[in-house]
Amino acid sequence: MRKKGKKWFGLLIAIVFLCAFCVPVAAASKLPRLQVKSTQLVNSSGKKVQLRGISTHGLSWYPEYVNQSAFTFMKKNWKVNAVRLAMYTAEYNGYCTGDASNRRKLEACIDNAVKYATNAGMYVIIDWHILSDGNPKTHQKASKAFFKDMSKVLKGYDNVLYEICNEPNGGTDWKTIKSYAKAVIPVIRENDKDAVIIVGTPTWSQDVDQAAASPISGYKNIMYAFHFYAGTHKDDLRNKMTNAIKAGLPVFVTEFGITDASGNGGIDKKEANKWIKALDKYDVSYVAWNVSNKNESSAMIKSSCTKKSGFKRSDLSTSGKWVYDLLWKKAGKN
Repeated sequence: MRKKGKKWFGLLIAIVFLCAFCVPVAAASKLPRLQVKSTQLVNSSGKKVQLRGISTHGLSWYPEYVNQSAFTFMKKNWKVNAVRLAMYTAEYNGYCTGDASNRRKLEACIDNAVKYATNAGMYVIIDWHILSDGNPKTHQKASKAFFKDMSKVLKGYDNVLYEICNEPNGGTDWKTIKSYAKAVIPVIRENDKDAVIIVGTPTWSQDVDQAAASPISGYKNIMYAFHFYAGTHKDDLRNKMTNAIKAGLPVFVTEFGITDASGNGGIDKKEANKWIKALDKYDVSYVAWNVSNKNESSAMIKSSCTKKSGFKRSDLSTSGKWVYDLLWKKAGKN
């Protein structure tokens, strides 16, 4: 009996030890599934919802900020209600350029991140982050396979949104992007008939006017990405966005910064405030770039800060402090 007791006690200790290192199992999201009604994100009761979130930097380069403590901390202390997972496709260790082992790591990172976001009570955007591969059709086959697998694994999560092409560029036109979207959207819809899907637009997701002139038909809960950087983009681009919304296009700002378009230039707080005023007027959701300590002005964490969570205001860069103050100011508005 003593030997058996010892054996069971040892087994119990082993289980406790292993569980301490397990990814917490997320309960089904308590957040309402979002829908697109006219130009608006709404909840299941039809009430307008404005997501205000933050984006990771590339998951291959800064995965350390994807952890339960950081997500819970930012939800509670930064008042973030959405997080965007930026998975680069073509850069170093991108999903389409790295090896099979790297792809598995990225998939596991996303899977864990969704659980962390769900546990923290946040919405989460899975971002197929094309950049140097400016035409989304370049890796369309890989994209379809990725979103097929992801939507199958995550179909039980009501808090997941899919961004299927970050910033088409290099002269890629709307006709090409639309063709790509029509190939990828059905793959997601096979597993998840209702998740919000966000489609990138030409010229680094700026030419929403082209999408407004010829939107994707035949599917519900489709939105269109729009990106801006306040140090570069002014009234002309803001007018392009507002005109597209007035024309009936559901716009989602899945990435913005208060620096110039390089992500590492001058900061323009005055112009940034104009942008936020316009977004709030039309209840447009927005996600700020980026949570990392990269030595560039758009990174929210100071490059000298090595913390992976529990950031004090003094740990934040100028961009980080501005975003932090904005989120606190807007907290509780909806």
